[in-house]
Amino acid sequence: MADRILTSNLPLPADLPPTVASVDLSALAHNLLQVRRYLPKTCDIIAVVKADAYGHGAAVVSRTLIELGVTRFGVASLQEGVALREAGIRAPILIMGALFPNQFPDAIAHELTPVVYDLDMVGGLANSVKTRREPYGVHIKVDTGMGRLGLAPEGVLPLLQSAHFKGPLRAEGLMTHLADADGTDPAYSTAQLLRFRSVVTQIEEAGLSIPLVHAANSAAILCHPSGHFTAVRPGIMLYGYHQAPLDRASPELRPVLTLVTRVGQVRTLAPGESVSYNRTHIATRVSRIAVLPIGYAGGYGRSLSNRGAVLIGGRQARIVGRVCMDMTMVDVTDIPGVRPGDEAVLIGRQGSQQITAADLAVWQDTIPYEVLCAIGTRVTRIVRQRPA
Repeated sequence: MADRILTSNLPLPADLPPTVASVDLSALAHNLLQVRRYLPKTCDIIAVVKADAYGHGAAVVSRTLIELGVTRFGVASLQEGVALREAGIRAPILIMGALFPNQFPDAIAHELTPVVYDLDMVGGLANSVKTRREPYGVHIKVDTGMGRLGLAPEGVLPLLQSAHFKGPLRAEGLMTHLADADGTDPAYSTAQLLRFRSVVTQIEEAGLSIPLVHAANSAAILCHPSGHFTAVRPGIMLYGYHQAPLDRASPELRPVLTLVTRVGQVRTLAPGESVSYNRTHIATRVSRIAVLPIGYAGGYGRSLSNRGAVLIGGRQARIVGRVCMDMTMVDVTDIPGVRPGDEAVLIGRQGSQQITAADLAVWQDTIPYEVLCAIGTRVTRIVRQRPA
């Protein structure tokens, strides 16, 4: 189902399905302001909107960020970049993931900016654009210790001095990726940044210039200001979360997404009766169990079984039994008056209580990124606009 745009001060329409993810563009704007607080005014922002903007809706997030002055975006794949172009996003879009030779024509046709990380890739891409009037802009990725895509540091300057960058290609950016920016010990990130800075110095001493130099993701924006260079790549910060150690950074972020469903049925169990598959929860008292119409096919993870909680009536209701593909059961014995149709908040605030994606991540032994990205297309998104 397509996203639905709502004015922020209106209640939800009655015709919505029971399970809805709501995206608050005012919170997005607030978080962008917090990102900018950590940066010099001259530092460019490449907003990371991969994985459908971490489950928030890449097109609407990108449009809003453009209105707020962001001029560049990063995605993981050709398909994500093409989808943004088809949604009308004309700003520069960086493809930060793997790009294959058969994808070069589409990337070029849609004016997407590849990240190059391999000599054969550079040669193939240069051949694909050799008939163009102007050199085609690319970013060069250096592997300084992540162990994923990237050129060895010693290979960057020779590549820039090669024939590929004297006609077909233009080095618009130089980048690396930090492996432990959110770690408690800064030593590894510091070493990576030193390796990267040595590459930058070699390039400058050779009389070459690259406009965009970037290494910092959200955690490095917070914890490694020496890695800001001329651009940064905020992702999870924009959506209201961070992984940086709390003793080193505490930005005032607001979660952008809330996830809400409604009680489908309330059942009464006698002692000894069980809930859901494999009978992993057996009632020890007379219990009232609320059935919610969301499960792991909607992104509400099976690993929350017998661990997590939701908010009903302003109180936490514990998940009991296995989370199913399409349903989740919670114990509402101690919450009086729960009825079918009542709101159940999975991510968000209800009364004085709040559950965040970070809470779900703790319950599932994962990170907020995975929690947010897992919320699938089964779940209708609505978008609350910023006040005019």
